Amino acid sequence: MEIPVFTLDAFTNLPFKGNPAAVCPLVHELNDDLYQKIAAEMNLSETAFITTINPADTFTTGSRFRLRWFTPTTEVNLCGHATLASAAVLFQHKKNVNPTLVFETRSGELAVTRKKDGFSMDFPLNPPTQEDPDDFKDIIKVAVGNLPVQGVFLSTNVKKLMIRLSDGCDRSVLTGLKVDAAALLNVETNGRVKSIIVTMKGSPDCQPGYDFYSRNFAPWVGIAEDPVTGSAHTVLGSYWSKELGKKKMLAYQCSSRGGELELEVRDDGRINIIGEVVTVLQGTIRI
Repeated sequence: MEIPVFTLDAFTNLPFKGNPAAVCPLVHELNDDLYQKIAAEMNLSETAFITTINPADTFTTGSRFRLRWFTPTTEVNLCGHATLASAAVLFQHKKNVNPTLVFETRSGELAVTRKKDGFSMDFPLNPPTQEDPDDFKDIIKVAVGNLPVQGVFLSTNVKKLMIRLSDGCDRSVLTGLKVDAAALLNVETNGRVKSIIVTMKGSPDCQPGYDFYSRNFAPWVGIAEDPVTGSAHTVLGSYWSKELGKKKMLAYQCSSRGGELELEVRDDGRINIIGEVVTVLQGTIRI
């Protein structure tokens, strides 16, 4: 069996930046065990598998596809950068003729529209609620040490814990943060949290004017640090939109790779996440 595979860097216009995802467009579904083995072999934060829904469709003509995402250790319910990468494969490599593609996923229907520069994803918002820091004091200590924390929030929909650093912190504090993934696993074992977002207010007066910064750590799903996380911005976008009184924002996830996301929070409980994609590899998996 031969399976086509692409590796793309999402939320960037430069190779080796942003968040890499593997994408496999498949003529037929595979079994879950094989999906997981391929994802483990690719060893990226996510590997995406695209299949047609209508037997008459091709990757060039179809407008609706099934999409699943796997980390090296498990299937996940929502992944932004691998959705962006999947759309790029269909639009750029399969020459899909439609202006918008719809993916059927574990998080419902997700639409991706071709833009002049990049692609716009129509995602659900996942608003967080404020929590008592004492309820998460051990995990906060491991994540940010003694740094001043301005608030702690949890989005139960996606099990993401968001820690906002004090406005008095410099961005270098966030970029220099070293988080022990094994220690996170040891202090949080009850399933409340599947990833940790650490965020801080941005510098909109500086060029290019980021409204907020973040980093994301998800060892519970096999990802010590996710370089640029679309799903995290369904939480961040909701929170910062209210804090800043803005519908349109520019965000930067300041991992070592780094990536930029344009956000448009809508009144219908959804968010447009816009980013660019670069293809870095095309090949074949032989089984």
